[in-house]
Amino acid sequence: MSAHEAAEEYDVIVIGTGPVGQTIAERVRSAGLTVAAVERELVGGECSYWACIPSKAMLRPVTALADARRIGGAREAVTGNADATAVLARRDAWVTGWDDRGQARFLKDIGADLIRGHARLDGPRRVSVELPGGSAVALTARHAVVVCTGSRPNYPELPGLADVRPWTNREATDSPKVPGRLAIIGGGGVGVEMATAWQGLGSSVTLLARSEGLLPKMEPFVGEMIARSYAEAGIDVRIGVTVEGLRRQDRTGPVTLSLAGGAELEADEVLLAIGRRPLTGDIGLQTVGLEPGSWLEVDDTCAVRAVAGDRWLYALGDVNGRALLTHQGKYQARVAGAVIAARAAGRPVDPAPWGPHATTADSRAVPQVYFCDPQAGAVGLTADQAERAGHRIRVVDVDTGGKVAGAGLYADGYTGRARMVVDEDHGLLLGVTMVGPAIEELIHSATVAVAAQVPVSRLWHAVPCFPSISEVWLRLLEAYRDTTTAEQRH
Repeated sequence: MSAHEAAEEYDVIVIGTGPVGQTIAERVRSAGLTVAAVERELVGGECSYWACIPSKAMLRPVTALADARRIGGAREAVTGNADATAVLARRDAWVTGWDDRGQARFLKDIGADLIRGHARLDGPRRVSVELPGGSAVALTARHAVVVCTGSRPNYPELPGLADVRPWTNREATDSPKVPGRLAIIGGGGVGVEMATAWQGLGSSVTLLARSEGLLPKMEPFVGEMIARSYAEAGIDVRIGVTVEGLRRQDRTGPVTLSLAGGAELEADEVLLAIGRRPLTGDIGLQTVGLEPGSWLEVDDTCAVRAVAGDRWLYALGDVNGRALLTHQGKYQARVAGAVIAARAAGRPVDPAPWGPHATTADSRAVPQVYFCDPQAGAVGLTADQAERAGHRIRVVDVDTGGKVAGAGLYADGYTGRARMVVDEDHGLLLGVTMVGPAIEELIHSATVAVAAQVPVSRLWHAVPCFPSISEVWLRLLEAYRDTTTAEQRH
């Protein structure tokens, strides 16, 4: 959209049109508010083109083959590895060749005005958009400006980093070829998923993590089980390793990583996967009294706390630092959409926990799944988090492969584990964690139990189908009952 086509005033201005920005635009449009959506890159954002979608498109063929090899009668029919060319072509199809016309059409269809350019705040309720040709358009919001600009990779201060041109999540999900040797720095979600994906496509992968291990924000057994599985699959997992420097002799040559203690590691590419930073460095935060580059702290309506006066600035998704997950950002957008619509109409806002105008799940029931092999998923609090929050808890663990018939039928020698953390004073689940093949579809049942605060006593009446992996729920309840009975005897 050009400057003369853009209206000067809108009810709501959305900065960033990834899944979160699109969701908030759709919700406020459904309430009858006018919307300008500003995008400086591709409509659809990081998730659609360089994160969730392409990574899962790459991972699914790899894990499908791994599942087949776990079943007698199927493994005998698997005669080769994943076809890297076909897998990358499938990925390219899922990201529509990095063409955003389809997602731009969505914004048009809901009645939002898409403005392509770099948006910057220019004081309260004002946004200046630098258009591709160098001109600018000034916009004013009657009710709200919503920042949905996402995050960027975190770059460490390492000698030689700029010359090496390391991969980030973008290169890891849009590379047209398979590197012979891939070194991954970081044991979080990007690191473990890309280790599975590229090893399955033929790379020799070395995964370097600090002393906290793999997926350190989850229950400790998750990272331990994944590390063992990776070692068995041929991934070189090194825990407690610090990279002190990088060097590359020429643009096409190998990368040498200098490790603490004097050791070196050579790879064809190196992927940095050590966290994210908010993309707020160049969006005009200083014009409203905020620090450029900072996380935007919000209340449970997703209004930015530090902005003086009435509520007009909102921050959704990665930029508020609450939960850097696409689905959680879209949840925030649904809630914030209801808040903005209510305030615009002069209706009261109810920010009470679990109400229509509060993002309570951000602190109590955040679900997450990592689609590595084995998969890992969780919702709510870990045992350590629950104890530090002051809860009196009981922790119950189940060996999924050893206790659940459906797991054994799903995969010969199924290896997995499930944990539930119970609030003993209220008889409610505070958290659930699972690791093992095919657990991604089980996490939503755990999310319902945690978010709905279903009493453990009522969960006995939620009967899982036999023989399915879902019977892990029954085994967890039985283990909880048995430990409770044993305590009562003493």
